[in-house]
Amino acid sequence: MIVIHEHSVPRTQRRACVHTQRGLFVSGGETEDQSETDRYWNAIVGNGGQESDCGWCKDKWGISWQITPVVLTKAFTNPDRVAAKRAFDAMMTMKKIDIAAIEVAFRG
Repeated sequence: MIVIHEHSVPRTQRRACVHTQRGLFVSGGETEDQSETDRYWNAIVGNGGQESDCGWCKDKWGISWQITPVVLTKAFTNPDRVAAKRAFDAMMTMKKIDIAAIEVAFRG
């Protein structure tokens, strides 16, 4: 799992998906594919947790997690800023990240 750190998101895209809460959040590795993304998401949300926006979810103890596929991070940091924005805008409509939808949006 990964939190997209501010330095990895272009300044023009550092807006709507800011996760704020009182309490703990977790930052870690990245998911490699949809299966791994789904496994982590379902383990947290399916065991008393709750969904939030932009790949964020909260476990039953109130700790927030952001589950982010490496594909999304690569899309955000791509030098093609128009394609990166399309991927970002697609992510803004999601709760759990859908890799296929991010890839379609990135390609335009």
